[in-house]
Amino acid sequence: MNMSVKLRSVILFLIVSAGLFPLVLHVESLMAAPASKYWAYWDSSNPESKAVINHKPWQAILDDYLVVLPDGNRFRYQQVKQKDQEALRQYLHALSSLNPRNFSKAEQKAYWLNFYNALTVDLVLQHYPVKSITKIGHFYRFGPWDEAITRVAGKELTLNDIEHRILRPLWTDNRIHYGVNCASLSCPDLAEQVFTAANTDFLLDKLARRFIQQEKGVNWVDGTLTLSRIYEWYERDFVNQEGVLLHLRQYAAPAKSTRLKKYTGVIQYQYDWRLNEVK
Repeated sequence: MNMSVKLRSVILFLIVSAGLFPLVLHVESLMAAPASKYWAYWDSSNPESKAVINHKPWQAILDDYLVVLPDGNRFRYQQVKQKDQEALRQYLHALSSLNPRNFSKAEQKAYWLNFYNALTVDLVLQHYPVKSITKIGHFYRFGPWDEAITRVAGKELTLNDIEHRILRPLWTDNRIHYGVNCASLSCPDLAEQVFTAANTDFLLDKLARRFIQQEKGVNWVDGTLTLSRIYEWYERDFVNQEGVLLHLRQYAAPAKSTRLKKYTGVIQYQYDWRLNEVK
């Protein structure tokens, strides 16, 4: 981490610690999002494999503690029982004990999406009560995403590794951003179903449509088009700003799609890092 990035991270940490979330929305726009960086080690699969990874323990957690709401799904972190937290950790241990490269590419994609989301929930539970995931981790970093959090096939991994060095470069699918959940109010919803090789495409489409219909995804504030900062951070995954708008129109409901097509003004961005909890 160079000094300028480190300084910005310290500033962001102090702002979030003080609870000044609206200010964070503006300051963090100065920081570049992690780039998609290919990690060749993970670019291996067994196309002949018919093996299916068991994600039922993660589904049980979602069934019991995820609350589905129109404006954004919330998680009942405060209510998680000790036995269920232990079951979640056993599930994570089971996933980390596998070598995903021995499975089909479709099975791998579901594996990494579920793994990322389950690791994030477990991380929050370990530090709960916490007002924002950005408060977790070293003080000089903005959140825990660069902390080594698991080991798979002999490799230490961070959440950023999973998202930006595995999922994004290996699949080049901009819908990945709807599948990974950062435990924050403005993040695309934590899916109520686990990802599987059979349903991942369907679920990512569903999550994309849901997010784009929600105000946290696409909204007009005093007549100005206001998008999730995800579309600013990862604009390259959609080619450019025009590509973002084309993508939004593709997944938006007809009325919103028409309004997007007619819009010619400036675009502003927003993000709320408060925890996606419900008590």
